[in-house]
Amino acid sequence: MAWIALLIAGIFEWGWPVGLKLGLSDNGLRWGWLSFSLFSVLGSGTLLLFAQRTIPMGTAYAIWTGIGAVGAFVIGLLVFSEPATLARFFFVGLIVVGIVGLKLVSPH
Repeated sequence: MAWIALLIAGIFEWGWPVGLKLGLSDNGLRWGWLSFSLFSVLGSGTLLLFAQRTIPMGTAYAIWTGIGAVGAFVIGLLVFSEPATLARFFFVGLIVVGIVGLKLVSPH
């Protein structure tokens, strides 16, 4: 159950950078997106808190941030037309390898 909570916490991590990116326009603050960002931070942190009860803190934190980083990268590509270079994919791939590696060597 802790691993599922950690996965969902990582998915919640995608929300806050999106909310922050969309939370400010030329016309000022966009409170709906900023609220979405805050909701995502709170949900993510709460689930990380639960996951760390059984998953070692360093492992949980590394996987949590990794899932968030990879998800934000993909959203950036698909939604915000960010550059899709081979180098960017290579280094995000290293993050994925790290996430999978930590899961494989973690006590169950």
